[in-house]
Amino acid sequence: MLVKPEEQLTIIMKGAQEIVNKEELLAKLEKSYESKKPLTVKLGLDPSAPDIHLGHAVVLRKMKQMQDLGHRIVIIIGDFTGRIGDPTGKAKGRKALSDEQVKLNAQTYCEQIFKVLDAEKTTVRFNSEWLFKLTFEEVIKLAATTSVARILERDDFQKRYNSQVPIGIHEFFYPLMQAYDSVEIKADIELGGTDQTFNILMGRTLQKQWGLEKQVAIFMPLLEGLDGVEKMSKSLGNYIGVNEPAEVMFKKVMEVPDELIIKYFELATDEHPDDIHNIVQQLEQGINPRDIKLELARIITNLYCGEEETKRAITFYETAFSKKEIPDDIPELLIEIGAETVLAIIPQLVKQGFVKSKSEFMRLIKQNGVQLNKEKLSIDELDRVLMNDEVLQIGKKRFIQFIK
Repeated sequence: MLVKPEEQLTIIMKGAQEIVNKEELLAKLEKSYESKKPLTVKLGLDPSAPDIHLGHAVVLRKMKQMQDLGHRIVIIIGDFTGRIGDPTGKAKGRKALSDEQVKLNAQTYCEQIFKVLDAEKTTVRFNSEWLFKLTFEEVIKLAATTSVARILERDDFQKRYNSQVPIGIHEFFYPLMQAYDSVEIKADIELGGTDQTFNILMGRTLQKQWGLEKQVAIFMPLLEGLDGVEKMSKSLGNYIGVNEPAEVMFKKVMEVPDELIIKYFELATDEHPDDIHNIVQQLEQGINPRDIKLELARIITNLYCGEEETKRAITFYETAFSKKEIPDDIPELLIEIGAETVLAIIPQLVKQGFVKSKSEFMRLIKQNGVQLNKEKLSIDELDRVLMNDEVLQIGKKRFIQFIK
């Protein structure tokens, strides 16, 4: 542990919405520093939605920062709890997942989280390892640690109860089992979004019941998407995926609203708080936000795509946006040349994220926002047969070249 506790605290606090509590965290860091023993930092992942975007990665980036400080990262894949379904934020119970779905989603999750975390320094555990082994007597003991009134404090349970929407008794066990994960691995710190407040604080309660030192809870805020209003969501189309091509990622970051630049620096990058403070000062002194955003796009793209891909993305963006020319290195779409029409390839364009939907594509055509080989494409040309090496431009910055 080379970094002093106070400096570690500064880095860990960056972007955090709430820490329960700060004094306990500093004490743990000081003890860790003196004993040269890393803290165990826990993150529980629900394996129901395997596609990760920058919104999901907010917590992962904080884990990475603590990993770089020398602490032990433990990812808990909720394969057992996934069979129940976390009811958080839902008007009704979430559908339980099959074993096959859980395993497939967990594999996809791990592939993506290691774009952020160092795989060799990360421990991945499945909570079925210990939850499957609990006897019925132990389950009763677990249930006895809290009351129905306490469980009903969860906002989603309370709303369902008041609306007379059925709540299964098995659903009450979800926060208890997630909390028991903290007991099992003796977590020092647990991270999560603000939507996981109840579950994570329950971990502190159970650890106290088991005679363990209580974990510190760190809650990270939700990250707004490209619309600047709603939280980042794939269903809303306002997301930046961690697996997207570099040129797509770079272009999307450049679309982040100016008022969210600092929040993205805090939550989507590993930049030091002092460097972010300097950026705040530059913006206050009147620097063009676009210049700062170019740096933000470079940093984020480099985190997920690497230096070489990022350089190509910058060249692509400058050519497409500034010079308004067709870039040399653009995404390619494999089609049956001479047999497929513009209309026929729209589903592929939607699937690969070039447009949000068929209706958006049609709207852009009507607004003269789609070009084929630098010529505006009209609604009457949807049956146009595509040929090899032709280039479709959607909006100002999206280019696709067709190959056979």
